[in-house]
Amino acid sequence: MILPLISLRLLAKLATVGLGVAAAVGCYEKPDGPVLGYETGQQYCKDGIDNDQDGLVDCEDKDCLWTATLCGQWIPLVEQFQAENTAVLCHDFMDNDDDGNFDCNDKNCQNVMEACCSREFDNGLCTDGKDNDGNGYVDCADYGCRNGIYVTVCVEDTEAACSDKKDNDGDKAIDCFDGDCANSPACKPKASGAKEVTLELCSNGIDDDGNKYTDCNDFSCTKAGVTAITDYCAAKVENTLASCKNGVDDDGDGYLDCADRSCSDVLNGAPADAAAWCASIAEDSYEKCSNKVDDDGDGYPDCGDRSCAESGKDWPNNVGKTVANYCGTILETTFERCKDGIDNDGNGYADCADYSCRLAKDAKVRQACQESWPSGDSADDRCKDKLDNDLDGSTDCDDWDCAWNPQVTVCTGTKICAPH
Repeated sequence: MILPLISLRLLAKLATVGLGVAAAVGCYEKPDGPVLGYETGQQYCKDGIDNDQDGLVDCEDKDCLWTATLCGQWIPLVEQFQAENTAVLCHDFMDNDDDGNFDCNDKNCQNVMEACCSREFDNGLCTDGKDNDGNGYVDCADYGCRNGIYVTVCVEDTEAACSDKKDNDGDKAIDCFDGDCANSPACKPKASGAKEVTLELCSNGIDDDGNKYTDCNDFSCTKAGVTAITDYCAAKVENTLASCKNGVDDDGDGYLDCADRSCSDVLNGAPADAAAWCASIAEDSYEKCSNKVDDDGDGYPDCGDRSCAESGKDWPNNVGKTVANYCGTILETTFERCKDGIDNDGNGYADCADYSCRLAKDAKVRQACQESWPSGDSADDRCKDKLDNDLDGSTDCDDWDCAWNPQVTVCTGTKICAPH
């Protein structure tokens, strides 16, 4: 007869007890947790223990999601709309902001680390060769590592990292074969130092003479008087309607289509039809900067586009105000707008889920998302002042940011979100 697996495990444990400590104990004691170490069912999905030792506790573990009835969404009898951006609201099993996602499935919660612990967020966890959060991605292949604010091992854009023969960021591309290294000195072609007066030197993509102008953008090439160079450079211009709307930087000057004045500005040689085309799609008026459309096709809609954020055109019905002033009222660039639970700039990300808040250059704004971010004080000062500086419901060392910031030395002991 073949015994069930649980019976074999149980017999083995009983045998161990009998052989090893029979004289001292003499009988079997029921363990506190399940013998098999599984995390399924009501009892083991609410005990606060990582029973199967996979680093995920209770409803964080997909085993509980599938086998228990404790981890689904709760529908209140009377719904009350609330911004879903605090540790409490991101762990209450309710879709508080009515966007179709609740708790840690809501992208506005995913940056509330106290509630939604991503377990790949520091250098140690991002170099251990394990899929700690069980999402199918290991170490630097995991978004949590590549974009972790305290992760430095997944960056491959420095001269050292781009020349060490290692895949530092885990994207399966090494050194200069990695797009992140494109602008690294380690991957730049070496200039010959020769004057650019030959077709070879005027078409190699290198600033050979070191004057900061490359190939056909260098007068040394365009005024060399060499027919082959003249013909080559004539074919590289970006000053026709076709070349100004083809999505290619034809003249290689770093400016694409209508972003190139040779397309958009007749005073810089742009043909009338190309300039008219560029004017028709320009995203700098109030109408085009508030329609939630990327009118100029540069990947940045409305006030997320510099052409809007810096536009001097009129803001209708606001005397003396410009489109730039309008953008200033909706961009998530203040502490208050980074804590109001609203996607003010309409880019799909609210508060600290928005890079303009989470990675703000203004220290006062960034402090809305980082308890420990200093401003005239130190990270340690902010993590021991008994204040909830970022208003996320967690104070000092109970805040994930303080607990894991390498610059903070006052937070010792067990850390929130520490792997079990």
